[in-house]
Amino acid sequence: MAKKSMVARDEKRKKMIEKYAEKRAELKELGDLEGLQALPRNSSPTRWKNRDQLSGRPRGYMRKFGLTRYNFRRLASEGKIPGISKSSW
Repeated sequence: MAKKSMVARDEKRKKMIEKYAEKRAELKELGDLEGLQALPRNSSPTRWKNRDQLSGRPRGYMRKFGLTRYNFRRLASEGKIPGISKSSW
């Protein structure tokens, strides 16, 4: 499990990205690079990291399910993800 502080920090970044999205788009359209640099660093969408919804782990993330490979495999084996089953041949 990821540290709670890291998950909280990432949530804070996500809120800041949403807050400044409109202003950032406006400055990009005008080509105002100095104005963009004046915005907070964490308002940039590239600083947000995809994290597992259950554990907060950032690596091995699968976008389609919002889980890491480990949690995806565990839940799929338990049959808790609809439409997913372990292949066997």
